[in-house]
Amino acid sequence: MESRSVSERGGAAARVLGNWGEGIALKYLEGKGYSKVAQGFRSRFGEVDIIARNKEFIVFVEVKLRKNANFAYAREYVGKAKQRKIKMTANIWLASNRPALQPRFDVIEIYAPHGEATASPGIEHIENAF
Repeated sequence: MESRSVSERGGAAARVLGNWGEGIALKYLEGKGYSKVAQGFRSRFGEVDIIARNKEFIVFVEVKLRKNANFAYAREYVGKAKQRKIKMTANIWLASNRPALQPRFDVIEIYAPHGEATASPGIEHIENAF
């Protein structure tokens, strides 16, 4: 059960842990020169965890938090159905905001074996993941 996602665990504690992971991902992106556009953008189709921009792209980021990759890499939990939901939600955002930048879909994996007590979580950024 160590590889269960935040959403699979459910509850308020899982949401707090998910927010913590998204915060780590956002700090990582900002350190790489991205700026936050939105966080937790929701539509009737789903949610985009982070919308960020750099000089070239408007980036729709799915953040996946796991204790480890023993069972599967976190990116493997972003299947075709999840990708479709993210793309539909991104299209709604794009229709309302009309950025001059090209869209891109990324996945950020965060590995935190001790949850919020993890001193240095592992981060993998998969650009143009789907």
